[in-house]
Formats: sequence, C-alpha cells, structure tokens
Amino acid sequence: MIRPLIVIPARMGSSRLPGKPLADIAGRPMILHVAERARVSGVGPVVVAAAEEDIAAVVRHAGYEAVLTAPDLPSGSDRVLEAARIVDPEETHDVIINLQGDLPLLRPRDLYRALLPLQDEAVDIGTLVAPVTSEEEAAAESVVKTACSFGPEDEECARALYFSRNIIPWGQGPLWHHVGIYAWRRTALNRFVSLTPSGLEQREKLEQLRALEAGMTIGCARIADAPLGVDTPADLEHVRRVAEEEGRS
Repeated sequence: MIRPLIVIPARMGSSRLPGKPLADIAGRPMILHVAERARVSGVGPVVVAAAEEDIAAVVRHAGYEAVLTAPDLPSGSDRVLEAARIVDPEETHDVIINLQGDLPLLRPRDLYRALLPLQDEAVDIGTLVAPVTSEEEAAAESVVKTACSFGPEDEECARALYFSRNIIPWGQGPLWHHVGIYAWRRTALNRFVSLTPSGLEQREKLEQLRALEAGMTIGCARIADAPLGVDTPADLEHVRRVAEEEGRS
C-alpha cells in the first residue's frame, strides 16, 4: 500500500507572471485554491514548498502547512524533494506527488488518477494526459505533448515514450496533452534530483526528459480534459472568469 504526500512548489519569481502564487482569483490567492483542491482529494497530507516567507505566511494563515525552501533551487522537483525531507525525514511517505501551484481549477479526483500507473512496480513516475481537442492546442508550444499509446478502450494507463512542445507522434490518431502532475516513487525522485540536466531536457526545456534519458519509466493515466493552468497574464484572466462563473453556479 502506497503512502502519498502532496507537495506544491511555489515561488514568486515567475518570469512571465511575477508573484503568481499570490495572484487573486475570486477573492483568494491562487496557491490557496490549489491547496484546497489537494486537501479535498483526500490523497494524502498537503504541504506547500514555498521559496519565500510571503507565500508561507499566507498558506499558514489559511490553515495549511508550509515549509520554507532555499530560494535558489534549480527546479520545482528540487523544491519538492527538499520540502519532503523537511516534513518527512523518516521517509514514511514512499510516493511524493508534485502538484504544480498554477492549477487552481484542478479536479481533486484527478490526483488519484496520477497514482494509477504506480500499480505497475516497473513504473517510477505516474503522470496524467488528456486528449488534445483542437489544432490550436496541438500547435501551441506551451502545451506539452506526450507520445504514448493506449491499447483497448478500457486500458487505464500507457507508457510515455517521449515529451515535446512539438506535435508528436506523426500520423493519424489522438494527440495527448501532458498535465504537469507527477507521482514520484521517493527513490526515483531522489535519483532524479541527483542527476545533471540532460541534453534533451535542455533542448526541449522539459524536466521529465531527464528521467527518460536516465532510463526511468513514466506511466500516464488518462483524464477527460486538461485543467486550465496559469502561465501568463492572459491565462490568469481566463481562470478568473471561469472561477467567477463556477462561483455563481
């Protein structure tokens, strides 16, 4: 039986949207929307890995757990591992879920699905994919595509062969939008952070390629649609409108 810990990395220094974790959405900072949805999922304890005290203070005031991590860590994965070591030094949690702090409209039930690939002991990392539904989505560099192939209609999981900002794979058939949620076996996360950035990772600007180049196995579970993420001011305004509509319904 696995024992997951959900860690939400958060830092103020986003290049395209500074101060993103504390951006207001329907009267609350974005990081609290994400923490609430993680808690509602019931998957496991939730902790915010904050790079700055401003974030940690807001999170704690709202009744959630937060830990301060070194502000100069090279990646979200490093921040997640540091937080896990702080809150769980005895390693009682054998799966660490890296939940991006810019998914305020995440469906809580989807966090469970990120764990499904780990039912296969050969899988090191579980993640999520959703169908690409438009040519615009397929062509967008901000949408990471996953080369994976599900078998029968009822098959829950598939193995990821590659990730790219380009359209992959070629030919007729579905395209899969990668949702940046990772359920790491703790041993895999420890190993990943010890590795230097790989060639394909640096070329595509995608951390998960470091894992594939190192021979790790990433399994994908399907969800119906990709949750709206916040990467730019336009994304933030879109999410605000959707959140307001949900609040009125």
